Amino acid sequence: MLTTHAKPAHPHPSTPLCDEGSRLYAAALTDGRLARAEAENAPCLVESALLHPDPDNPEWLRPVSPSAALAQRLHPIEREIQERRRFAVELTDAFEPFMAITARPEPATHAMTVLEGDARIEESIERATAECRHEVLTVQPGGGRSENTLNAALKRGQAVLDRGVTMRTLYQHTMRHSQGTLAYAARIAQGNVEIRTLEEVIDRLLIFDRTVAFIPARDDRQVALELRQPGLVEYLAKVFEQLWSRATPLLEEVPYAPTTNGITGVQRSIARLLIEGHVDEAIARRLGMNVRTCRAHIAKIAAALGSGSRAQLGYLIAQSGILDPDRAT
Repeated sequence: MLTTHAKPAHPHPSTPLCDEGSRLYAAALTDGRLARAEAENAPCLVESALLHPDPDNPEWLRPVSPSAALAQRLHPIEREIQERRRFAVELTDAFEPFMAITARPEPATHAMTVLEGDARIEESIERATAECRHEVLTVQPGGGRSENTLNAALKRGQAVLDRGVTMRTLYQHTMRHSQGTLAYAARIAQGNVEIRTLEEVIDRLLIFDRTVAFIPARDDRQVALELRQPGLVEYLAKVFEQLWSRATPLLEEVPYAPTTNGITGVQRSIARLLIEGHVDEAIARRLGMNVRTCRAHIAKIAAALGSGSRAQLGYLIAQSGILDPDRAT
């Protein structure tokens, strides 16, 4: 039985010629011919039609000129390029009638803009105020305002109201103890203005025509976000509506639960935040009062419950039942 041994595969890169093929092709061009036996070391030469048999001597191979070989290889590539170009022209012609439609400029809408510094924040709010035509919703946490702040708010608010825009504002209950803020509320209150107060509110919020909203992005309020994404603005408007439904109109008395064991409604709110683990500064900020007032209330709670330490105070609050509405009488 005869066994044939397969010739090992000729290693070859992705280029037309391997190193050995390049060397032999150069030698064939130099000498004008190449022995067929040598060409066996680089079969890519024949496969690429760079060598052809010598008609006068079958033991030799003649090289094809480089220019002819290059032209032979470029021809199919150039043909493909031409076909691609024709296809590109056809695509351009097909889409050309739609270009005028899709090229119409659309109004630029920035879903969120970061505003840094008082000047830029106020400028953006002033612009939104001037563009507002229907409704303003605002949440103003904290207690009383300074005279300068109230005068600026009065000027801005009156300009909006003169255009027939409705305005609803949420303050915290603590503003009821500020004569300046109450006087401002009385001056601006008209048929299209409503003011309510709530014990706790979210941070500052302004919504104009339910299309643009402003919220603080940092505790010091030196950075704000201008929001114009419709879904997000509508979500904030719904949050406002929920707070509004729980708030008390300014001219009505706050419906605090009756005093329990000498603990007032405000002090019960402070007690609740204490046992939740909030520090004095955070409690004061959430309830719209200064830290000194907050600590004075905490001292009264401790005295009423007989607490001798801050750690004991939390335990006594939990045991006293003052936060249980069923036990408040």
